[in-house]
Amino acid sequence: MASTFTTTHRVEFHETDLAGIVHFANFYRYMEVAEHEFLHSLGLSIMEKRPDGSTWGWPRVSAKCSFESPAFYQDVLEIRVTVERIGVKSLTINYEFWRDETRIARGQMKTVCCIFRPGEPMRSIEIPEAFTSQLEEHSES
Repeated sequence: MASTFTTTHRVEFHETDLAGIVHFANFYRYMEVAEHEFLHSLGLSIMEKRPDGSTWGWPRVSAKCSFESPAFYQDVLEIRVTVERIGVKSLTINYEFWRDETRIARGQMKTVCCIFRPGEPMRSIEIPEAFTSQLEEHSES
């Protein structure tokens, strides 16, 4: 069974519209922040500079979010993060947003592990074993 990482976010005024409801685009920001916090909790990073001058990171190839109930200014949202799938080169992470007992939204992001070398196009690579071993505890697969 997959382990869930949980973090919270208090909705700030600038994230809402005139009715005090969170603008939908902010959920994508919340997912990215939760992803970074999740990886950080495992001692990992979304981006790593390599000694050879290259960098590897995780560009998004898809992101989606379905909304079930509005979130409002000053709500404290609980964001639950689980790894749906660890592929050879890609990672799929699910997000659930809760306010108390009410699920607000569900989201998902798929990322691909890539290497960036100066003067060369980005290239997908296999996820390093050190990364996958840290993620497996949180994976549904």
